[in-house]
Amino acid sequence: MEGLADSLNSAYQDFVAAATAVLQAKENAGAHKTPATDAALENFKQKWELFKIKCDQAEEFVESMKQRIGSECLVDEAAGHVAGQAATTSLPPISAVRLEQMSKAVRWLVMELQQGSGTGASNSALSHPSAPFDARFSEDAAP
Repeated sequence: MEGLADSLNSAYQDFVAAATAVLQAKENAGAHKTPATDAALENFKQKWELFKIKCDQAEEFVESMKQRIGSECLVDEAAGHVAGQAATTSLPPISAVRLEQMSKAVRWLVMELQQGSGTGASNSALSHPSAPFDARFSEDAAP
């Protein structure tokens, strides 16, 4: 995580430096288009693209951490533990493997809904090979 923050900071600093270089080149050229201003603008464009990529990578990392923390909390709750104490619920505990399988199925449904496929989304998401359900669990058994 520290490396990601460092690379994002570095990309930001490069982007700001490139913006400064563009302003200096324009000032030196006296509002005329010159090869120096063109080069500064091209460099600025490249630094902007690199900065956007680093931002996207950071966002992906944050999202994956949010998902991981959420899954861990769900596993803790499903296992019947809340902050190290037994939960007072009538729900039976659920295995982490089972919870992950259900989570994958939900993610596939969301992806299919976002893509607008709509038709048959529930059947294809439940039968997708990366989101298999385990027949050992009674709630997965066919009626």
